[in-house]
Amino acid sequence: MEIVMSVLAGMLFTAGVYMMLQKQILKIVIGTALLSHGAHLFIITMGKLNRGKPPILSEDVTNYVDPLPQALILTSIVISFGVTSFLLVLAYRAYQTNGTDNMEKLRGNDNE
Repeated sequence: MEIVMSVLAGMLFTAGVYMMLQKQILKIVIGTALLSHGAHLFIITMGKLNRGKPPILSEDVTNYVDPLPQALILTSIVISFGVTSFLLVLAYRAYQTNGTDNMEKLRGNDNE
């Protein structure tokens, strides 16, 4: 199962980098979201996909799940949601101000 999750995380990283290299701001925002989802899958995969009991230690519990990867992913999800919403608002405002979402035109390179 770890192999499948690693391949899926790699595909998300690849798609995210491809989208970030595009000229439109909205595609760049989608690329950052894909990169963050790939990072979430990578973190959960590195934390091992084990099944076990909750991490409440008692005398009879020997097989428990490490809660640190889940806590890191929960924090990462909240941060990536904030960053994505900020980038969407920034892209919308840039489109309203300049009338375009093309990065080349926003930079002032009108070579097209």
